[in-house]
Amino acid sequence: MKLEGRVALVTGGGSGIGRAIALAFAAEGATVVVNDVTLDAAQKTVGELEGGKGRAIAADVSDSAQVRAMFADVDRELGRLDILVNNAGIATSGGGDRQRFRQMMETRIAETMAGEITTHWDVTETMTDEAWHRMIGVHLNGTFFCTREALKIMGRANRGAIVNMSSVAALTGLETVPHYSAAKGGILSFTRAVAREVGSRGIRVNAICPGYIETPMTEGVSPLMQRILVSRTPLGRWGQPEEIAATALFLVSDDSAFYTGQWLSPNGGLLIGG
Repeated sequence: MKLEGRVALVTGGGSGIGRAIALAFAAEGATVVVNDVTLDAAQKTVGELEGGKGRAIAADVSDSAQVRAMFADVDRELGRLDILVNNAGIATSGGGDRQRFRQMMETRIAETMAGEITTHWDVTETMTDEAWHRMIGVHLNGTFFCTREALKIMGRANRGAIVNMSSVAALTGLETVPHYSAAKGGILSFTRAVAREVGSRGIRVNAICPGYIETPMTEGVSPLMQRILVSRTPLGRWGQPEEIAATALFLVSDDSAFYTGQWLSPNGGLLIGG
């Protein structure tokens, strides 16, 4: 058991990658605190944990007061925190945003196939303040808020492992989602800075930069878009949440004891090098 006796908190653990990470950690002996913005989603994952060693906490990670209360609850009830995975995130800022993104992508794909591109991206110039702030709030602010509180607990033991969920969007930039790319890029830089700051205290901080993964967040991608994206991936498929969970397990276990300030990118060859 690689995580026997350890306490882990996984944000956004109600579905997708977060759920897979929570299950993988529990299977290796960890007591897992599953966070999600809705309690029902978190409780559903906890109900699936091997050995039943876990608890659910609802909190919006973009709200520092809710984050503070969540970590205080963990500290009071469990008395320690060994692992934090900052996984909570959103793909778009709402239904209309997602629909517009899909239409833009399908239009560009059709034009590319026809050999004549006449439309141009206008995402940045038309983006609202609300859409920008919500994306940055959940991803980047949430990662900061949770890390800040986790360090207060981990610092008492001079031991801990933090994994931040970034993306290939941080490494390449995606023209359709500049706010998502900015948030994920910020997470990557934040990971490096905090790793330098807390390494002397025995706390490791690393990041994962997944490629296209089959999760509820990507269900809105049309079959045509899926085929196009798969064609750009040398391994010829999208990844599975369990493959990201395996990477997270490596980064929080003693197998990666000499890793800090690094990023790993399970992306099927979508990005090679970087």
